[in-house]
Amino acid sequence: MRKHAALLIVTFLGLAGFAVFVVWAFLATSNTGGGWASLIPIWPYVLGGMIATGALTGVLMWLAFYSSRRGYDDRAGHEDP
Repeated sequence: MRKHAALLIVTFLGLAGFAVFVVWAFLATSNTGGGWASLIPIWPYVLGGMIATGALTGVLMWLAFYSSRRGYDDRAGHEDP
């Protein structure tokens, strides 16, 4: 029981430290250069990349389920004599 408590405490402290770092990095970079206003021109590219990544993920998942439903995966690794 004591080992689990120590592991939970160390995990919590690690996550808390990481959260503090993320907040610090967020606040520190908000004052760098033009601040968040300088990011406005790149938002369409970020949104487009997110949409493209989501579409590619959807297509690849569809292909994986399609091949599974058709039984193509069942023959992998088996050679007919």
